[in-house]
Amino acid sequence: MLKPRPETVRMSQNSCDQNANNYMKISTTGPKVDWAAMEAAFEHNAPQSSSYLDLHNGRVVNIVDSRVEDYEQRDAIRREPSRFVRLTPASSREQYRWMERFVTSVEDGALRDRLILAIDGKGAFRRFKDVLLSYPVDRDRWFEYRSTLLRIYISEWLDARDMTLGEAPPWGDLAQPEEPDVPLEKPAGARGEGPSDALRRRARDLIEELPALELPAAVAYLGFLGQHMPSVEDTEH
Repeated sequence: MLKPRPETVRMSQNSCDQNANNYMKISTTGPKVDWAAMEAAFEHNAPQSSSYLDLHNGRVVNIVDSRVEDYEQRDAIRREPSRFVRLTPASSREQYRWMERFVTSVEDGALRDRLILAIDGKGAFRRFKDVLLSYPVDRDRWFEYRSTLLRIYISEWLDARDMTLGEAPPWGDLAQPEEPDVPLEKPAGARGEGPSDALRRRARDLIEELPALELPAAVAYLGFLGQHMPSVEDTEH
């Protein structure tokens, strides 16, 4: 049975209540934030890059260490550290937990099993998205689910910092998505392996059982699969 998780985000437009309860402070003198850019910055977790909120104008400044043209922005941030607040994206581990939570809510047993395999091991984010390409309804539900969790993360991050903004986030009050109140159980192999490792071992065992005459066909087929499967690199989340 699905049940709602406790509501974790509470926002008030009343500045007095916000000051008393450590909510973000809202004032007409504060900056109007580019919320779309904020969401993109909090979702994007990449090495050698960072994002800052400009408290003068509400812009989000994205810096890539190796990008020469970002020198002026980096220099401005160094000269006025009180003007720029560094944004802390949701970590890869946190976003991986979002995928796990979503998988527990999938009612289609076959799809849930495929997703469990997809998120096991390196390349989990890409494989997860590749599987959902064939399930448009669940794919749309995932985008909505992830967007809600990301916005909750942003709201909590803002509440925990002493800053004044010109407006509250446009998404208003948010509650945690409904999901089964049970942890995700990943089936383990007889040797305590993860599900994908158990399948790989089974595939190797089957190859060992094949007559030598059939091995060229098996190798050719596996090579074909390897060349035509989508990339599994975590190039983006």
